[in-house]
Amino acid sequence: MTRILVIEDETEIASFLRRGLSLEGYQVDVAFDGTRGLELASTGTYDLIVLDLMLPGIDGLEVARRLRADSNVPIIMLTARDAVRDRVAGLEAGADDYLVKPFAFEELLARIRAQLRRRQSGQAQDVLRFANLTLDTRSRELRVGDRRVELTAKEYDLLELFMRHPNQVLTRDIIYDRVWNYDFGGESNILEVYVRYLRQKLEANGEPRLIHTVRSVGYILREDT
Repeated sequence: MTRILVIEDETEIASFLRRGLSLEGYQVDVAFDGTRGLELASTGTYDLIVLDLMLPGIDGLEVARRLRADSNVPIIMLTARDAVRDRVAGLEAGADDYLVKPFAFEELLARIRAQLRRRQSGQAQDVLRFANLTLDTRSRELRVGDRRVELTAKEYDLLELFMRHPNQVLTRDIIYDRVWNYDFGGESNILEVYVRYLRQKLEANGEPRLIHTVRSVGYILREDT
């Protein structure tokens, strides 16, 4: 049975989520603060975590950072804040998706199913290779030739997307949807920033460029001929 951890301090919302998700066939545990949430999550037995941003004690951003440092379990963040900077902060902390309160339960269900499908498909192929890159999707370890490269959570997600679709042009909209689960439109240059981070790490020893810009469209992972 799929196990979901809900970390939410508002008792009515927590009870609503426990009841609704249980009726959908999920096994649900609830933590009412960040400390307890981290304790439960440390068991490593959850398939997905629903995490509130505003928590007493350790807030949701810090909880997400600590979770992501130890695990790639999908995290859906809940918050009353809808500003782009708040969405970016949540996603940067390690959340995979972001839902603004009040939300429709059906939308949360759809997002949970999407994250679970993505995780299952990601487990189907453990090691991705392209040119001089080797990406182990279980350990989240990248090697560029013989060189081991440390990636942040979003750097990893972005590179994994490229390596699952080599030699294909990925539009900005597709990348935002697949990596950040949001259409930031013209409000953010976060994609350009992360492409730059990846290029710096992949080319640190003078290796050839693999992530290329397709002007006015997006990016492509390919070898120059």
